[in-house]
Amino acid sequence: MHAHALAEAGDQLEIGQVVDLLDHDGNWIARGIINPNSRLRLRLYSFDAAQKIDEDLWRERLRGAIQRRRLQEEFQPEHAERLVFSESDLISGLIVDRYANCLGVQFTSGALWRWHESILEELRSVTGCESIMVRIDEKTAKHEGIEPVEFWYQDRAPEGRVQYTQNDLQLSVDLCAGQKTGSYLDQRLNHLTAAQYFSGRKILDVCCYTGGFGLVAAKQGAKQVTSIDSSRAALEEGKRAAERNGVTGIQFVEGDCFDTLKALVESGEKFEGAILDPPRFAGSRHQIDRALRAYAKLNSLAIDLLSPGGILVTCSCSGRVSRSDFLNMLMDVAKRKRRDLIMLENRGPAPDHPVSISCPESDYLKCVILQVG
Repeated sequence: MHAHALAEAGDQLEIGQVVDLLDHDGNWIARGIINPNSRLRLRLYSFDAAQKIDEDLWRERLRGAIQRRRLQEEFQPEHAERLVFSESDLISGLIVDRYANCLGVQFTSGALWRWHESILEELRSVTGCESIMVRIDEKTAKHEGIEPVEFWYQDRAPEGRVQYTQNDLQLSVDLCAGQKTGSYLDQRLNHLTAAQYFSGRKILDVCCYTGGFGLVAAKQGAKQVTSIDSSRAALEEGKRAAERNGVTGIQFVEGDCFDTLKALVESGEKFEGAILDPPRFAGSRHQIDRALRAYAKLNSLAIDLLSPGGILVTCSCSGRVSRSDFLNMLMDVAKRKRRDLIMLENRGPAPDHPVSISCPESDYLKCVILQVG
């Protein structure tokens, strides 16, 4: 709960202190932990007055989250997966990804840090992973009023990059320098699905990061893939992944997504498919309109580059931008460009990124596959 929603802000309380939430008449509502330094002042974890917030609760919920993944997929020791997804797994402020035998753990709640030792020990016990990278990034630390964190739990670091398998590709990740908990796992099934539409086609992969969509498409039979990103380090890793897996027909181009697409349009280039997977454009509700304008501009440029019958895979990872807003944006783009857009699939993240019905923001990832007339 945000501070403005509370009658008592709790400024005098200690970070991580367990508190009960009461209504104006003194009736018990819920139990949570408080961070007087954060705008998200109170995180609620229990709606049962008899339930304590302690190590046993975290142990129960961690095990429940991991068991939930086994409902979806058998354990694959060499694969990567999200094991804990914050609110969706009833542990607000904790994200855990597994890469083969290593974990990437991100705390996004300063209040939850009070229990970090018992949480990390339980994760090691239940997963058998010895190397655990623990992070609180600088942006989170600033919002939570705490110090950034980055360390290997009990100094048990792996030797070099962590190797794992995804979509029949041998990949690697640097858990110290990667994105948050390492890489992007939410799109892995969308990578595979999108590739089925690109066999024999000349395609463009925009905001490719380390090449997720493009690498899978090239491996699955795309004729030619041009992958674009502004991060040279990410592109270099994409090149190494292509070489490691014997993937040909893919080139990596460094550049801003808007500038590069505009230059391709002006040069008269045409493609038979395009993938748009930009970073989050809206981090708050105040940025939604600006984000929708950015999505419209990016999709308009991509449509200009597509021949009739081309396939557009367009994504948004902005939780503040609703699925209906995203689809309405595409409808407006189609009208302005006088091009028909036929939606073939309306997808979300892989099942290891479940959605909490009570937390709409957890339904953050949109991946829409369209045919462009």
